[in-house]
Amino acid sequence: MASTDPRKELECPVCVTINTDPVILKCGHKICRGCIDRVLDTQEGSGGYSCPECKTKFMERPTRRRNIAVRKIRPSSCTQPYQESPRVCCTYCIDSDVPAVMSCLHCDASLCDDHLRVHSKSPEHVLCDPTTDLGKRKCSIHKKILEYYCTEDAAYICVSCSLAGEHRGHQVEMLDEASEKKKQKLRNDLQKLMAETEEAEKRVQSLEECRRKAQEKAKGETERVTALFKDLKRHLEHLEEKTLSDITKQAEQISQFYDEVIQQLEIKKEELSRKMRHIEELCNMTDPLTVLQESDTGDLCDTENRERHDKQLHDGGDLDVAGISHTLHTGLSDIISGVTGGIYIQPADILLDVNTAANWLRISDDQKTATWSDRSQNRPETLKRFQDEPQVLSSHSIFTGRHYWEVDVGRSACWSVGMCYPSIARRGGQSCIGYNNKSWCLYRNYHVFGVRVDRKEIQLPEETPSNRVRICLDYEVGQISFYALCDPIRHLHTFTATFTKPLHAALCVWEGCINISEGVERCERSTNF
Repeated sequence: MASTDPRKELECPVCVTINTDPVILKCGHKICRGCIDRVLDTQEGSGGYSCPECKTKFMERPTRRRNIAVRKIRPSSCTQPYQESPRVCCTYCIDSDVPAVMSCLHCDASLCDDHLRVHSKSPEHVLCDPTTDLGKRKCSIHKKILEYYCTEDAAYICVSCSLAGEHRGHQVEMLDEASEKKKQKLRNDLQKLMAETEEAEKRVQSLEECRRKAQEKAKGETERVTALFKDLKRHLEHLEEKTLSDITKQAEQISQFYDEVIQQLEIKKEELSRKMRHIEELCNMTDPLTVLQESDTGDLCDTENRERHDKQLHDGGDLDVAGISHTLHTGLSDIISGVTGGIYIQPADILLDVNTAANWLRISDDQKTATWSDRSQNRPETLKRFQDEPQVLSSHSIFTGRHYWEVDVGRSACWSVGMCYPSIARRGGQSCIGYNNKSWCLYRNYHVFGVRVDRKEIQLPEETPSNRVRICLDYEVGQISFYALCDPIRHLHTFTATFTKPLHAALCVWEGCINISEGVERCERSTNF
């Protein structure tokens, strides 16, 4: 079976390379212009000429016709078979590779600027963009120019197909009209794609910004935690050094004590040995008068001195393990408190603002306790005061940093605690903390326990396991967290939001009282213990 690879058609039989400037002889063989010139020059004066491929004889030097079809195929076809080059050359320019600017469907030819100026302007000469496949612009059945588009069959047809062919009676359009409709649809699609691309780009930018912020936050947290652990290690090393130094001092004191006691006992032993020798001498004497005249040796059982030595051994003869443990416990507690202080520092207290307190709330003199009362406190009605809910806000707002405060809720069975914007309503049901988008709270309603924001509630599985609750705020991160201060501390819930205004602590008491037990202050990211 003959090869269909067009690369064979491009090879010159003389130099066996791709024909870059091919010509065709009368016998039909295609040879490079340079190769055939050299072959014919060598045959000059030999009485005739012949084709170097088939040896066909020519009496006269053969005319070299330009092989237009081959020249239209780019040399790249040798590496990429069956691919046409977008470059189209003028059919009538024989000696140069002049690009065509138009193609004529009637003439089946492509024209450069020069040949286009002299080309016929009659209507049957239909011009189009340069193309190497003019046959595709004509009907395969009637060999007429394709002028119409059949919308029913989505086919390009000629006038004969529309009037008498298989597309007779079908809805047809002029190619220009159909093309313009297609272009309009493409423009609409392009607009949609452009809009989607713009939206995707915005999302990419937004996500990149979120990633950048997350990376910056991670970097900051890494630096903070690294510094925290660096100081933690330093304080642990200091505590270790101090504790070991205390143990060494105690060991030296104990050693010195034992040296003194041993020295005293050595002296006592020497004295006892001397007495023993004297008694033995008396026992060996034969003169009774001398024995009787010798004074008594005294109380040989020195109970008082023995008890004194025993007391000395008891008081100073052992390592003070309890004292060492106390030092360790105190030091570690201080370090842990310092670590907590490195995250949330609480040197100042939250104070309740009486000017915001509802009239059936009593506020203690130290502004730490809110107590529900069935008697009105007869405070003047102002724009800041809660009218319909037994609530009160803190006197100072928080607008940056990390904070926490703690409340004792053990003397109330119906309460809410949390944070809110100062613009929270002061009248109506929407003024209750957690019943609007300006406040976040933890609440207990007798046997119901949960968290709430903007009237959306999440019930927690059980009542708070402790009478004390901690509220933590990280303003920049946008988190409000609630903890039960049991052993161990239990995380209850965390709200996430983007804070746009200062926040106040908020209390609501329907029964009993709530006491603020801890203060709040800005966290300076310090690791000083």
